[in-house]
Amino acid sequence: MEILFEQASPIPHHALAAFAAVIIGAVQLWMRKGGRAHRIMGYLWVTLMAIVALSSFFIHKIRLVGAFSPIHLLSIFTLWSLYMAIRAAKDRRINAHRRWMQNLYVMALLITGAFTFLPRRTMHMVFFGG
Repeated sequence: MEILFEQASPIPHHALAAFAAVIIGAVQLWMRKGGRAHRIMGYLWVTLMAIVALSSFFIHKIRLVGAFSPIHLLSIFTLWSLYMAIRAAKDRRINAHRRWMQNLYVMALLITGAFTFLPRRTMHMVFFGG
């Protein structure tokens, strides 16, 4: 973990928020839906995801278009998805809410997160040395 904390800000905060979102998201997907605990965990997860998405705009390790890369498009998609999921829940469109949240968890955390484990990337170095 030392390698992670040696990285420039906001990379450590971004990674820690993403780790927490992976864990809380998994719990959220398996726990009973609709109750107070679900809402509290949901607000926490949405906050973590917003932190992950927003902090990514200050990470410029991969530069393909100016200071930005395709990952920044995913951050925009993540923020949009959070909005749509919350809106669906408030409108009591539970199936739409569920789909938005499940897709967001898989696409924005699991699939994208897997790319952080490629050789020479920070998370690869944290977990496998480097």
